[in-house]
Amino acid sequence: MATSVRRPAVAGTWYPGEAASLRAEMDQYLAGVPETAVPGRLVALIAPHAGFRYSGPVAAHSYARLRGRHDLTVVLVGPSHRMHFEGVSVWGRGVFATPLGEIPIDADLADVLIAVGENVRDDRRPHLEEHSLEMQLPFLQHVVPGLRVVPLLMGSQSRQEVESLDRALARTSRERDVVLVASSDLSHYHPAAVANELDARVVGDVGRLDPEALMDRLEGFHGHACGGGPMVVVMKAARGRGADRATVLRYADSGDAGEHDKSRVVGYLAAALSATGEEGTT
Repeated sequence: MATSVRRPAVAGTWYPGEAASLRAEMDQYLAGVPETAVPGRLVALIAPHAGFRYSGPVAAHSYARLRGRHDLTVVLVGPSHRMHFEGVSVWGRGVFATPLGEIPIDADLADVLIAVGENVRDDRRPHLEEHSLEMQLPFLQHVVPGLRVVPLLMGSQSRQEVESLDRALARTSRERDVVLVASSDLSHYHPAAVANELDARVVGDVGRLDPEALMDRLEGFHGHACGGGPMVVVMKAARGRGADRATVLRYADSGDAGEHDKSRVVGYLAAALSATGEEGTT
């Protein structure tokens, strides 16, 4: 049987399409991350998904925490921007390709989520043109040898969908070496002063590791984060896997990079969720 390959949709536009240039750009961003440790065992990360020239310096703060890891499965949870559907879509077999090569799907874990998740379906269509997960892949490949992924896209991001996916993730083995990643940008296209104020509320919820408060906030105003549902479900699932601390690694907006236009910005957050009572620092 031929391997199912998800080809990159935004390589060469949102990030470099040639491997050497891509590695060089990521190394530049990673070099700007201070050598500060996140206490305990790393359980989950939050990272943005805009074009690298804008969000790459922020995303690097999350992915620097995985340097030195290997043979790791990363469960990626992101929003669907281009296709509306209800439930959660997983690409359950094959590989995801980038200019750096192919990343195998952890089919065993994907099978478990499909089997136990009441709204988790093996449906590749939403993934074909979606960028929210693709933008995480080059950094992950670059820092984690032996990487495997389980790519999940949320359709409606409703409270019901969040709770259902959290239950499914809770029924997967905690013995596996798994890190969860929520892919989300924050507010979109406000003047920087307005965006920073809106984003500070979300950053505060994340910093308190309070997914319930964040879910309430998202239901009150949908413009807080395009991947708010993935952020909530990853925070909830991380707590279920022992996380008791959230570390805000970096916040910035698109006006801090690129053309430095502060008139209409997008907010970006990097954060790490960890279990402080367990061995290991990241």
